[in-house]
Amino acid sequence: YMTFALGLILFSIYKLNESLISVLVPNRNPTESIVNTIYNQRFLRRGPKIVVIGGGTGLSTLLRGLKEYTGNLTAIVTVADDGGSSGVLRRELGVLPPGDVRNCIAALADAEPLVTKLFQYRFSDGSGLAGHSFGNLFIVAMSGVVGNFEDAIRQTSRVLAVRGQIIPSTLSNVTLMALTEDSRTLKGESMIGSAHNGTSDAGRIKEVYLEPHNPPAHPEAVRAILEADLIILGPGSLYTSVMPNLLVEGIKRSILASSAPKVYICNVATQHGETDGFDVSAHVSVIEEHVGKHSIN
Repeated sequence: YMTFALGLILFSIYKLNESLISVLVPNRNPTESIVNTIYNQRFLRRGPKIVVIGGGTGLSTLLRGLKEYTGNLTAIVTVADDGGSSGVLRRELGVLPPGDVRNCIAALADAEPLVTKLFQYRFSDGSGLAGHSFGNLFIVAMSGVVGNFEDAIRQTSRVLAVRGQIIPSTLSNVTLMALTEDSRTLKGESMIGSAHNGTSDAGRIKEVYLEPHNPPAHPEAVRAILEADLIILGPGSLYTSVMPNLLVEGIKRSILASSAPKVYICNVATQHGETDGFDVSAHVSVIEEHVGKHSIN
């Protein structure tokens, strides 16, 4: 009886310890020791505060690497997307486009790989479903449940154990506009990316701006920029992923006011329809023309 009682006590302690660990260290890799897991979490919590500004797949790729070095990550994403699944949901339901947010959540999630794959799954057929990703529909549904897009991001991030935070640059329903060298006005991110054929300078983008003008910046985005140890712009499409964030006046002012180093990660290749013939300095010049001289270190 004594041996049985002792065994039962030890088993109870083991299960209690396992329960406490599952609460304190959720989504732990079962093959990794608890000591290493706790050390890594403490290491990440003490990491530098890094703000990454952009959109598209470039931003999510960068976040996937950075999350291994710090848990103090903030992704500031554009809400000007009007193409694909996001564009359809935006037009039909009047919601902010969830695509860039979805990519960042998937990149920063500590959930099981299968859950992340599910979040990125895109329906290939079905009336009304074809082209939509499960993650986009999930975020939109969450918006309906909790009442707004901002809380939907927060709750979705909690469900998927996101490392860091994702913040829209503005909560306003903005449209990206562009003025070309031949005085044409292009409306919408998808139109800007496909209007120029790259054969002449006449159709090159001269200026980009948002409608409505001067949308308010998200306060948490401004706070994150002002508290950052490092600010990274890009990688991503210059005019349709990076610039829409910088056109929000509050974001631009906070970047200029911040004492943190500002780094621009340029795409490794030019993008047809946007940056044909650009070198790195041409990319930087566009940002400085819209934000201010010497805004990038």
